[in-house]
Amino acid sequence: MQLYKSRDFGSFFQDTFAFLKLNGKHLFKNFFIINGIFLLILMVMGYFFSKFYTEVIFGGIVSGNTNAMDEYMNENAGLFGLLVIVFIIVGLIASIISYSFIPIYLKLYAKNNGKSFNATDIIDQYKLNIGKIFIFLICGILIAIPIGLVAGIVSFILAITIIGIFLLPLVIGALSLLYQSTLMEYLENKKGIWASFGYAWSLMTSKFWPAIGCVGIFFAMSYITQYIVAIIPYIFGMIDLFTGIESSGVNPNPNDVGKTMTVIMVAVFLLTFLVSSILNVIVQINQGVVFYSLKEDNENINTKSDIDLIGAGE
Repeated sequence: MQLYKSRDFGSFFQDTFAFLKLNGKHLFKNFFIINGIFLLILMVMGYFFSKFYTEVIFGGIVSGNTNAMDEYMNENAGLFGLLVIVFIIVGLIASIISYSFIPIYLKLYAKNNGKSFNATDIIDQYKLNIGKIFIFLICGILIAIPIGLVAGIVSFILAITIIGIFLLPLVIGALSLLYQSTLMEYLENKKGIWASFGYAWSLMTSKFWPAIGCVGIFFAMSYITQYIVAIIPYIFGMIDLFTGIESSGVNPNPNDVGKTMTVIMVAVFLLTFLVSSILNVIVQINQGVVFYSLKEDNENINTKSDIDLIGAGE
């Protein structure tokens, strides 16, 4: 599939799903090879946090012990603090690697005219661009302050009206597309970080509403899907729990209730985490399709390549 291709609003959607259909197996295989260990660590730590929440907080409520949280923290403050620090560090590293995966993957895809590369090639690109990735992270945090202020004001204005609430995904889509396009352009090694931010903005404004509209809709679909995936097993678990309590006709054992809630919360967390990781990749692929399309409109890369091939044939 050709990345450098002029597209309209509908083509952004069609080519995103076409790309996933043609390359989904290769894409997700390499994604989990690169990110798997970090995702596994986060899932294990998330399991312990979920267990803590259900056994300590919920269990204390069921048993009538309102001081369960304070008692646990006093007894395990050091361990809990260590887990939080490790979780933040691992989460930050995992986020950086995961976020930069799609830009690196699509860069190799465009360079090789397809998926004729493997995880080793991707890792080599991480090594070559590790400095750029951290520069992007630092500069992205700095520029997030003014951008976040403007986005916050716009979001507040939209949130006070019913119609405006439905437009909030467009704000998220615009911010996400700006950052993703900046990183993709920066990794091309042709522009500095601030020039890449400026270039990304110019690309977005060239087809502003089709671009952010498509990305915003993908964000909305991703959020709704994650919500449904999380809420359905939770609802069935709670129904099963309270149905069992009513049918037994006796007061529930707080320990049994706590164990049941632990199973429900952990299952929901693990399922949501996995689905969220997959959906984030899909949303980023959509942004990649939009970026390469806007870049083609601006630079005519594929058109120039075709003309060069014709000239070479003569």
